Amino acid sequence: MPKGICADKPGGIEVLDWREIDSPELGPNDVLIHQTKIGLNFIDVYMTSGIYPFPESGPQIPGGEAAGIVAEVGANVEYLQIGDRVAYTTANGAFREERVLPAEKLVKLPDNVSDEVAAASMLKGMTVEYLLNRSFKVQKSHTVLFHAAAGGVGLIAGQWLKHIGAESIGTVGSDDKIDLAKKVGYTHVINYNKSNFVEEVRRITNGIGVDVAYDSVGQATYPSTLSCLKKFGLFVSFGQSSGIIKNIAMADLQKNGSLYAQRPTLFDFIPDPESLREVSSNMFKMLSDGHINMHINQRYPLKDVPKAFEALVARKTTGATVFDVGRS
Repeated sequence: MPKGICADKPGGIEVLDWREIDSPELGPNDVLIHQTKIGLNFIDVYMTSGIYPFPESGPQIPGGEAAGIVAEVGANVEYLQIGDRVAYTTANGAFREERVLPAEKLVKLPDNVSDEVAAASMLKGMTVEYLLNRSFKVQKSHTVLFHAAAGGVGLIAGQWLKHIGAESIGTVGSDDKIDLAKKVGYTHVINYNKSNFVEEVRRITNGIGVDVAYDSVGQATYPSTLSCLKKFGLFVSFGQSSGIIKNIAMADLQKNGSLYAQRPTLFDFIPDPESLREVSSNMFKMLSDGHINMHINQRYPLKDVPKAFEALVARKTTGATVFDVGRS
């Protein structure tokens, strides 16, 4: 019987259990995937901490991006065949050896994109795609602030922004992450634990501010990030690694220059197979053309999810973390 990482109640790493789990019965529109590689994201920690609701029955299984091989297809499935290499992103449920999903949730992998790269990029890479192309269409003339520049999403964003030609300002939490963020393409990098990032952004932009600020940190950087924006700028809050923003007020937007604010989620940009393929194809093309490279700096066996959670929460990771299921 296949195994997975399960949590029967909310909590920290102590609630994570590596155990045998049943796979759902294959429906006519479903595919059984023998998973090979699985990515790690901060939202996986939220899924088992209790920030998000648990299933009404059965355990919470975290994990939002993975790649693998089609092992069985339902009677109505035409798009995929046994042996195809596929990848996906979902809200949760990926930390398992086998998975049944609707075929429409899967994308075929290009030959030049490995399972490991796909598992590290489905959620993170498509997040960057929508942030820079859809939440706000970043162009060469724009100046952009991106928090957590040395994280999994941040490193992809730095490369993508360099390709666009925009001026980019990244923030990191330690000096050893500055070089990493600069190497991927950020024009400027600020250690927010040593410098006041608002003052630095105003200095870099000659007091004007940035066109758009992307923030996945949350409570620790709010409302300071608003002071980095130019008049009528856009604040995009797409995560909360330091905690959910609790003190947000509409008046904050007014007093910082009639700002706009958005709280997007990837799944609103990929609601159907056509949009999923469009966004993933754009991301895969950036990978295939060499404009972005995945920095997979941590690797673990799937059973070691608790160790990976510890490192992530302690901010001891850079770039992407990938779990090996034990198949190739």
